[in-house]
Amino acid sequence: MIIQPKHIKEGDKAAFNKVFEEYHLKLYQYIYKYTGSAYYAEETVQLAFIRLWEKREGLSDQYSISTQLFRIARSIHIDLLRKDKVRSTQELSDVFVSNPLQEEQYIQKEELGNVFAAIEELPAQCQQVFRLSRFNQLSHSEISEQLSISPKTIETHITKALKYLRKSITMLF
Repeated sequence: MIIQPKHIKEGDKAAFNKVFEEYHLKLYQYIYKYTGSAYYAEETVQLAFIRLWEKREGLSDQYSISTQLFRIARSIHIDLLRKDKVRSTQELSDVFVSNPLQEEQYIQKEELGNVFAAIEELPAQCQQVFRLSRFNQLSHSEISEQLSISPKTIETHITKALKYLRKSITMLF
């Protein structure tokens, strides 16, 4: 028997239990796939089924119960993320009000983390050349000798890396 939204709208607990049994794991796996967090997945699924039951009178007969359940879960997940973002922002704000120097250090650390993340996105050889040049401060000829590639290729990789990093960092700010 396929559970129709009207069954749940009418308060049929057996229909609701059937929907729960059929979709609990599917919904959990769907949320977990996108978040990688068992906490978010479980919390979202639990709240989705609660909201489904509480708002059952508003269910549409035009859409399947699974479509509506997954929409509810998506909405709840977005709400959870927003609440966590606000909470973490508030916690940081509380810390920084007492110590403006700490706020500046945090911002610098975050910016540096963004730069390193952008470097990690470079192609392997380009990344290696860039690191040897900028972190190990090797000359183009030293890098060329070490990697057995031409100095012109070294120059191309560094130019490419700098262009990409400028673009990435500009997009962040």
